[in-house]
Amino acid sequence: MKAVGYQKSLDINDQDALQDIELPAPEPRGCDLLVRVRAIAVNPVDTKIRKRAEPESGGYKVLGWDASGVVEAVGEECQLFRPGDEIWYAGAIDRPGCNAELHLVDERIVGKKPASLDFARAAAMPLTTITAWELLFERLQVNPGKRHSGETLLIIGAAGGVGSMLTQLASRLTGLTVVGTSSRSETREWVTELGADYVIDHKQSLIDGLKRAGIDQVTHVACITRSDLHFYNVIELIAPFGKIAIIDDPGQLDFTKMKTKSISLHWELMYTRSLYQTPDMIEQHHLLDEVSELVDAGLIKTTFHQHYGTINAENLKRAHAMIESGQSIGKIVLEGF
Repeated sequence: MKAVGYQKSLDINDQDALQDIELPAPEPRGCDLLVRVRAIAVNPVDTKIRKRAEPESGGYKVLGWDASGVVEAVGEECQLFRPGDEIWYAGAIDRPGCNAELHLVDERIVGKKPASLDFARAAAMPLTTITAWELLFERLQVNPGKRHSGETLLIIGAAGGVGSMLTQLASRLTGLTVVGTSSRSETREWVTELGADYVIDHKQSLIDGLKRAGIDQVTHVACITRSDLHFYNVIELIAPFGKIAIIDDPGQLDFTKMKTKSISLHWELMYTRSLYQTPDMIEQHHLLDEVSELVDAGLIKTTFHQHYGTINAENLKRAHAMIESGQSIGKIVLEGF
């Protein structure tokens, strides 16, 4: 089968940073689905792992943790899907990725693809949807429901993949006042369209930006990017007993500064359930199915933004370069081999 992989961690401009390769087709066992991949999306995690993790000598590492496709075959323990089903998922970080024609994924972290979306637009959503959903409802423990809660969520980095989904979920499914941050006119427009009540510039003082919006303090903060840069400002602007959720990889932070306000800190990693095979692993299946219904009902929209063509090394290198530039909006998608 065709795939895209690498053997050495290289700068994305190196000709061998990603390579078109041929690999044996995998076979499903147990709870695994064999998926014929139709479209994929690229995430910051792809670039981070490419830079940090190399395969064993002589082998290839295949990246990719966002896919939509069609079930080709199922393992003997599968109960949720059958061949021919159209699905979407983000996969597991400790297994080969989906930048391949055929891919194995545990059915417990797979959902039914929204009928209203084509494969490309569906592939843009799973990883960021799971991350945003778990961050909002499980880590920050926000209650769903549109009754105004009097609480405010600040999303730092609202224009990216996770931020785009979180903005939608918070604005459409909760009573939170939603404040998103962005620094460019096009990203401000994007975040506003997704439902943010206010948009402020994260390259300027967050405290001043909130004051200009008439907000003295917030109760919840989602640090999607540059947590180390904004952490101490967040502590200043957050209300007593506030909650902070982080998904990136900040350097050393002085958490004792959170003590006087009794602030709680929550990490979110959507791979935790699959990585540790937790008893509630199937919750990601239920989550994706629920969001699929919300998409088909018109309440949530895809965060697809750019189509980079077919799935090959050259196009994936362009996508990695764009992600690494920090200038991407929404999600970059590739489709077909």
